[in-house]
Amino acid sequence: MEIRNKRLTDDEFYEIRKTVLNQWPTGKDVDLEEAFAFHKSLPDSKIFSKKLNEAKANRTTLVQPRAGVALVQKHIELLTYLQDKGGADLLPTTIDSYTRQNRYKEAEIGIEESVKTGKSMLNGFPAVNHGVAAVRQVVNSIDVPLQIRHGTPDARLLTEIVFAGGYTSYEGGGISYNIPYAKSVPLERTIADWQYCDRLTGIYEEAGISINREPYGPLTGTLVPPSISHAVAIIEALLAAEQGVKNITVGYGQCGNLIQDVAAIHTLESLTEEYLHKYGYNDVVVTTVLHQWMGGFPQDEAQAFGVISWGSAAAALSHATKVIVKTPHEAMGVPTAEANAQGLRCTKQVISMLRDQSVDENSLKEEKEIIIAETKCLLDKCFELGNGDIALGTVRAFQAGVLDIPFAPSRYNAGQMLPVRDNNGAVRILTMGNLPFTKELIDFNHGKIDERAKFEKRKASFQMAIDDVYAISKGRLVGRPRG
Repeated sequence: MEIRNKRLTDDEFYEIRKTVLNQWPTGKDVDLEEAFAFHKSLPDSKIFSKKLNEAKANRTTLVQPRAGVALVQKHIELLTYLQDKGGADLLPTTIDSYTRQNRYKEAEIGIEESVKTGKSMLNGFPAVNHGVAAVRQVVNSIDVPLQIRHGTPDARLLTEIVFAGGYTSYEGGGISYNIPYAKSVPLERTIADWQYCDRLTGIYEEAGISINREPYGPLTGTLVPPSISHAVAIIEALLAAEQGVKNITVGYGQCGNLIQDVAAIHTLESLTEEYLHKYGYNDVVVTTVLHQWMGGFPQDEAQAFGVISWGSAAAALSHATKVIVKTPHEAMGVPTAEANAQGLRCTKQVISMLRDQSVDENSLKEEKEIIIAETKCLLDKCFELGNGDIALGTVRAFQAGVLDIPFAPSRYNAGQMLPVRDNNGAVRILTMGNLPFTKELIDFNHGKIDERAKFEKRKASFQMAIDDVYAISKGRLVGRPRG
């Protein structure tokens, strides 16, 4: 198949839909008109886009955790605790791994085992198996807006069920939920499947129901240079807008250098708006999300709170619209509700303290210029490869290594680009692979890395990248050599 960035016609969409709704028995309970009526009955306090738009206007940063367990009532109890004890402004439902792989029979067994044992035997909420009525139980029980977070290459049935159930925000995209998550799923396939998800969002929009869409910003969460994640987020925003999505949150995973992180959030919003306007999508509201550090965490809880606080500072000083919060149990596995709430309260404290502060624009100037220039090199080459079509250009860009996500498992990713930190902890690119950067940008990256190499009295190499991957879990930002 040759993918194109073209809105699905009604005939195309509803023909595909027949197959999608038959993937699992709960699909038969989805009724669009009835779902529209349910959404219109929700108060504004439960509408994700309204909360985001208000925060953007007021330059405030909302806090949101990750959370999800197998059984409906236990999931409601968990979210209620995070709402009441953690002070979450927004709440998630994280989907289990079986559902992410469309393995609904195994998810059903996980539900049965969870009932037997009295504890969650799944690492998330199996929304497809539970169905529309159960999803609405969750929506009706919680006072704040809810978002689905997952990691599903083919999320079409999940999208149908949770939209009909009343969720008003949905994470993911055809690139960001494929290349960092899957090994052997063709990119053309996932872009097409996510065109369906976005077209469904557009259909709700046309019925007067705003559903927020959020491309997954951190990608692999491991030393991803801002320009790489920016390019993917902007491409997914363009693909979503073509299908009729009107409210988009673009994301970025904290790298750790404060200047780079603040510059990244600022440029992500402005570049996304620039490219949307350039290609005729003039009625899309763009907001931003910063994900607190996605890499390895210290096992010591006090040190973990230090990492969480640093991410909170980056979110507050960049005025990201929201921040996805980590927990002090990050190094140990799935956190308790109490630990999750502690991460939320810690983040809210830091954001509140920094609300009226900002980073001097002069100190951001160079970093913003570099991020903008690199991102435009990537995006403009994608459009060139696709002869003006960003969907086709994206597939060809990954084939050519023009887009290359570090440490991704997908065999459709070149894996030739290697990032390392510079001497101040900002993420730079050591091995360019086939990234289409200008000589000036290549020289800038290599010059910054050379400064570190001279300081550490060693050659810049793959070992430097390995040291950086583990550094934060060992209490540092830059992976300095031992001794």
